Amino acid sequence: MKKNRVGGIVVLGFLWVTSLPAFAYEVIDVTGGATIVGTVTLKGVPPSPKAYNLVTFPDPEYCGRISDGQGWRLLKDFVVNDRSQLQGVVMVVEGVSSGKPFSLSIPKVEARDCQFLPFTTVIRDEHGIEVVNMDPVMHDIQAYETSLSQGTRVLFNSPLPFNSRHQRENIHATHEHLPGQSLVHQFQLSKGRKTFVMQCGFHAFMESWAVVVDNPYFTFTNEMGEYVISSLPPGNYRIRAWHPSVKHEQVQEFIVEPNQTVRRDFSLESPVGRWTAHTMQSPPRFTAGALGHPVLIEPLVEHQRP
Repeated sequence: MKKNRVGGIVVLGFLWVTSLPAFAYEVIDVTGGATIVGTVTLKGVPPSPKAYNLVTFPDPEYCGRISDGQGWRLLKDFVVNDRSQLQGVVMVVEGVSSGKPFSLSIPKVEARDCQFLPFTTVIRDEHGIEVVNMDPVMHDIQAYETSLSQGTRVLFNSPLPFNSRHQRENIHATHEHLPGQSLVHQFQLSKGRKTFVMQCGFHAFMESWAVVVDNPYFTFTNEMGEYVISSLPPGNYRIRAWHPSVKHEQVQEFIVEPNQTVRRDFSLESPVGRWTAHTMQSPPRFTAGALGHPVLIEPLVEHQRP
């Protein structure tokens, strides 16, 4: 069962591959730092979100606090505004051997309302990741590394006990999401693997993706699809736009002089056709009655819409 789930992710996820040689990053005082700016848009119609029948997973009532109100949990890979500008794209400058301090060590991912936040992030090889459970629900952390040529390899698989600091029996209870038990895993990626994916073994709609970075010159596009990376030492570089559900990578080369600002815009292609097996069915095969008692799965936190 685990292999099938991961295989589905790997087919959809863009696998980051780079031929650049590894090098040690050096912190220096950057004078005359340059800036690169741009906007990322989605070319084509955004695909329908993945849909999961909540009745087939544990804790459907609690996890259904974010749902469409009809018993479906939606995983929206693409967050796009009305101008097709794409949020959450990871922008990474490659080929930077020295520059500003590199403070990223172990990123934190929260399991909150049966979702991993953030959906996209970055990691450093040999550092690891921290996962914190904010839910009164048990999760199962399954983490993998992926590569176009080498396939998928398990990094770790660990239970994440439910958070006893919140009410478990009352799904209508509101709480401040006080952090529960923290899970920290250090890992070393295999040569050639640059993509990290994490999924809950109990709730398949919980995903979090990351790419490996070896310098601090990265950022994420905002709600307008915009990004800014500053304090770049003058030189020749490449910038890569990465999104886990876009298959075809886009890389642009650029040169910056001292105190210069350059612009590089990207247009990523939206998936077409039947891009996922997780689609909404009407009528659903399983309804709330299958839980053994009449129950309404209420979207108390977010009423999702396709």
